[in-house]
Amino acid sequence: MRLYNPYDVSRSLDLELLVDISSTYTWIKRGRLEGLDIKPMTRWRFRTIEGRDIERGIGEVVMECLGERTTTIIVFAEDEDAEVLGIYSLEGLRLEVDPVTRRLRKVEALLAL
Repeated sequence: MRLYNPYDVSRSLDLELLVDISSTYTWIKRGRLEGLDIKPMTRWRFRTIEGRDIERGIGEVVMECLGERTTTIIVFAEDEDAEVLGIYSLEGLRLEVDPVTRRLRKVEALLAL
């Protein structure tokens, strides 16, 4: 997977992320995003699995995987947060998890609903 600064695509980063279909958004460590000169646009509140409320910065990146590219929302993860690929980004990239191989694959067709 590759992340790009949406305002300067010459700034990019290759990384591997764990897919978490229970996570709405993609979480990337703040330091990695700052290294691409990506800054938070706002802050959102999240509820953790333990029931705690936390606030994190929110930004946008261009994400590329398996030949698909899209702009997506990302959460600025802190040191204690995991880096994960969330469902919002997966759907934007038109990717899904193959239940047999447990790998990402391109969606054959989107629902027209």
